[in-house]
Amino acid sequence: MQTRAFLFSEKGRKHMFDKIKADIKSVRERDPAVKSDLEVFFLYPSFKAVRAYRRAHKWYLKKHYFIARWISQRALRKTGIEIHPGATIGKGLFIDHGSGVVIGETTEIGDYCTLYQNVTLGGTGKDTGKRHPTLGNNVMVGSGARVLGPFKVGDNAKIAANAVVLSEVPPNSTAVGVPARIVRRDGQRVNACDLDQIHIPDPVAQQICALQSRLETMQSEIDLLREELKENNIK
Repeated sequence: MQTRAFLFSEKGRKHMFDKIKADIKSVRERDPAVKSDLEVFFLYPSFKAVRAYRRAHKWYLKKHYFIARWISQRALRKTGIEIHPGATIGKGLFIDHGSGVVIGETTEIGDYCTLYQNVTLGGTGKDTGKRHPTLGNNVMVGSGARVLGPFKVGDNAKIAANAVVLSEVPPNSTAVGVPARIVRRDGQRVNACDLDQIHIPDPVAQQICALQSRLETMQSEIDLLREELKENNIK
């Protein structure tokens, strides 16, 4: 009764509308394709999924697990985004496009994080209790990335597209590859709206390029040696 009274009170309505405004603002700041607030409210699946999660999470905390899962599964069918109602999510979460995103039960997400499509914040199947990752504030997770296990991804970290992260990522770092490696840690704060998923160094690709260059050099040396041997045989 107290909860219902709060929701229908002037303070409760203001609290609800403030959260909605914050979620819409978060989308508009980070998606250049948005034309209006109404577009976000009625058409953006990520906005709908996050709002449904917040309703489901309230039921989950009250241990009404069936109702919580019913709300989350209904949102999954409508949006393609699966957020377990047991997850803990801060303000300003932005899920760009969103199709295929999975957020596990014990996942914790800080404020103003950005997830792209097909991201999985999951477990490895070997842990009990806390099974899913914890994301700090202003974390960006690129398309198709997998973050698996009960470890921390530090504030302002960036995880490149299709990376598979199996261990802790320090703050202000960039993780790339399968399994992911830390390739950048400059100690500077990463802008929460820096959404570039392309211009990130890949250590595996760099090593392949170095080997290819070396092979080309060796091939040139072999060709020169063959020419010399051929000339000597003719003489």
